[in-house]
Amino acid sequence: MSETIDRESGRFAQELPSKYLPAVEYRDLPEPEPLRKYVGASVILLATALGSGELIIWPYITSRAGVGLLWLAFVGITAQWFLNMEIERYTLATGETAVTGFTRMWKWWGIIFILGSILPNAFPGWASSAATMATYLAGTTSASSTTIAIITTIILLAIALAVTVSPVIYNTLEKIEMVLVAIIVAFLVVAIIIATDASSWAGIFTKAPAGAANLPRYFKDIGTAAIFGAVVFAGAGGCNNLVQSNYVRDKGLGMGIRIPRIVSPITGEEEAEPSIGYMFPTNEENMRRWRQWWKVANQEQTVTFYIIGLAVLIGLSVLLNSTLGVVSGGSADISFLQREGQALANQLGGWFKYFFYFAGFAVLLSTNIGVVDWVSRLTADSLKVTYLARSSFWSESKIYITVVWIVCIAGMAIIWSGIQPLILLILASTGGGFMMFFYSWLLIRLNRRFLPEPIRLRGWRFAGMVLASVLYTVFVIYLIYQMVTVGPASLA
Repeated sequence: MSETIDRESGRFAQELPSKYLPAVEYRDLPEPEPLRKYVGASVILLATALGSGELIIWPYITSRAGVGLLWLAFVGITAQWFLNMEIERYTLATGETAVTGFTRMWKWWGIIFILGSILPNAFPGWASSAATMATYLAGTTSASSTTIAIITTIILLAIALAVTVSPVIYNTLEKIEMVLVAIIVAFLVVAIIIATDASSWAGIFTKAPAGAANLPRYFKDIGTAAIFGAVVFAGAGGCNNLVQSNYVRDKGLGMGIRIPRIVSPITGEEEAEPSIGYMFPTNEENMRRWRQWWKVANQEQTVTFYIIGLAVLIGLSVLLNSTLGVVSGGSADISFLQREGQALANQLGGWFKYFFYFAGFAVLLSTNIGVVDWVSRLTADSLKVTYLARSSFWSESKIYITVVWIVCIAGMAIIWSGIQPLILLILASTGGGFMMFFYSWLLIRLNRRFLPEPIRLRGWRFAGMVLASVLYTVFVIYLIYQMVTVGPASLA
C-alpha cells in the first residue's frame, strides 16, 4: 500500500502488515462493560458444536467403543479452547477477523479458507440428520430417502428465508440458538438424573487406559475418519472456530465494537465498506482496558463453550452407554439414536423417548443454522476485504445472503443423492480437520509476530497452541498415510 506509516503521528499502526490490505489506524480501545452484557458471544459456536460431535459422532463412537475413548473428547475440546481464545485475541485487539489477519500475511489465504469452509459443509449432514430425527418424533420407524430429502429441503429453505429477512442477523441467530440450547440443556439435566448409571460415569476414567491401548483396533473397526471427526468435532471444528471472530465482533467485544455488523439487505441498513480494523496504542489506559477485555472474553468462552460444551458431549455419550451399552457391528448411520430412544422408552416411558427425539431435533437444527451462518460469514468477510473491497454494490451483507442461498441450494441438491447423514458428517469433519491443521499454525505466527509486544501469545498459552497444532498435524499425516497406503475407502 502507498500510505506512509508514521508511529509518532499515531495515524497508522506499524504492527500489522499492509502489503496486501490497507494499513490500520490507531484508535483507543473502548471501555469494557461487565461480563453479563457479553454472555452469549459463544452461544452460536456452542450451538453449532452440539449437533455434530456431541449428539451424533461421539455417541456413535461410544456405541462402538464404550466410554473408554471419551478422554479424546477432552483433548479435542481443550485444543479448541486454545484456538478460540487466540482467534478472539486478534479480534479484540484489531476488530478484524482472524482470516483477515491471515490475508495480511498472504493474499490467497482468504480464498483457501473460503473453499475449506464451503466444500466440506455443502454436504447437508446436519439438516438430513434433523430430518431423520423429525421422522422418529413423528413415530416413523423407517422413513424413505424421499421423505428425508423433502424434510431436509424444507429445513434448508426455512433457514435461508429466516436469515434473509432478519434486520440484524447476529441478534436473530443468538435468540434462536439461546432457545435451542436451553431445550438441549434442560433435556440433558433430566436425562442425567433419571437415566444414567454410576458405572458408565466411572468408566470414563477406569476404561481410558484400555481405550488408549486399543486405539489402533478402533481405527480399523470404526474408521480413521470417524475417530478423527470425533476429535475435530469435540467442540465446533473445521473453519467454524475461525468465525468466533465474527461473533465476538458482532457482540461488541473489544475493538469489534467499531466494526459494522451484518444486516439483511432487505430489512436492515447495510454498509458497503470492508471490515478493516484498528490497532490501539499500548499506553497505560489502553492496557488497563485490554486486561479487562481479555478477562471478560476468557470467562465468557470458558463457561459458554468449554464447560457447557464438554458437559453436553460427555452427558450424551454416557446416556447412550447407560441405555445401550456397546453395540458390535452396525451400519454407518444414525439409527443408533432411534435404538437409544426406544431403550429410554422401555426404561422410563414413551414420553421420555419423544423428549429425546425433540431435543435431538433441536440440537441438529441449531447446528445447521450455525453452519449456514458461519460459512456465509467467513466467505463474506474474506471477499469484502479483498476482491470486492471497492465495490459499492457488494456489501458484506449482500455477499453473506448470496452465500446462504448458494449453500442451502447446494445442500438440497446433494441430499437427493441419498447419502447417509453420518457419512456426510464424517466427510465434513475430515475436510475441516485439514483446515484446522493450517490455521492453528497460522494463529501462532499471527499472534506472536504482528500484535503489540505486551499482548502477544506467549507462556502456557503458546505451549497449548503448539500442542493443539501438533495434534492436528499428526492426524492429517496419518490420514494422508492411510489414503496413500490403503486407499480413500479406508477412511469410511
